[in-house]
Amino acid sequence: MTTDSDARRLAIEVISTLVNIKRTAADLILRKAAVPEPLIKRFLSERDPATGTKRSKRDAAAMILEEVAKTGQENEVVRNLIAVASEFSAFHLSQDEFVARGVQQKAATYRGILEENEAKARAAAAADLEAAQRDRQKEQREMVERQSKLLLAQFDELARSDNPQHRGYMLEDLLNRAFDLHGITVHKSFRRNDGGEQIDAAFEFDGWHYLVECRWREQLADIRQLDGLSGQVTRSGRQTMGVFLSINGWSPNVIQLLKQNPEKAIFLMEGFDLRAVLEQRIDMRRLLKGKIAALNLEAEPYRSVLTMI
Repeated sequence: MTTDSDARRLAIEVISTLVNIKRTAADLILRKAAVPEPLIKRFLSERDPATGTKRSKRDAAAMILEEVAKTGQENEVVRNLIAVASEFSAFHLSQDEFVARGVQQKAATYRGILEENEAKARAAAAADLEAAQRDRQKEQREMVERQSKLLLAQFDELARSDNPQHRGYMLEDLLNRAFDLHGITVHKSFRRNDGGEQIDAAFEFDGWHYLVECRWREQLADIRQLDGLSGQVTRSGRQTMGVFLSINGWSPNVIQLLKQNPEKAIFLMEGFDLRAVLEQRIDMRRLLKGKIAALNLEAEPYRSVLTMI
């Protein structure tokens, strides 16, 4: 005999034996177990079509379970009936107190078994979910590792290139792919203001928008190159900042001049920062958070990745 059939049989015993009078049974058992009201009315008044007499509590109980089974409510109603019976104590309302006490004890035992089984099922489901999450995380790590190696190889190949224009264009593509790999929403190169200005790249991070300017030239970047990015940020919405990526770094006066800017809206990245991400020495998100914190809290437009590893 299956557990389900045991539970149904016990539910019928609960309805038919705990309370002798039907109307009282409806109040103390059926309504507490959330049996639908139309079925309670049938329990109280329905007659046997063969004899014309009112159904016995046992027959009416079987009718209730048949009807809730049709609507998919059987498990819930049966469980509620067993829970109500497990706490029943008004045995003076029973026709046979000895039998009623036996049903109450059986309900209490069965309720304990149900709760234990449900706890085991929840634990098994949680374990399955945790295992699935570990598998997904492992797959994600392996994918990031594979793609990072490919991007690092591309980075090294660009470093050997003697075509600055091609190198700069491919740097934008490499950076966009690195952002995307780390789950950061990227907007590729675009023009705005009726084509009046070119945005190398942009991304969204923690509710803010960042405009990116990329440089990969032998000569170090100077403040004049950052002034263009500063203007782009100023012409954007209030939740916009700038990222200036110069693979070969910048001239010595750049950081001090950025510190003098009251807006504090641009932070710096160099080739070593990007390479550390591609080598998986640091996550891109962690790198960005560290640089943004340095700018906002310490007014430092540049923080080396070495301080974050």
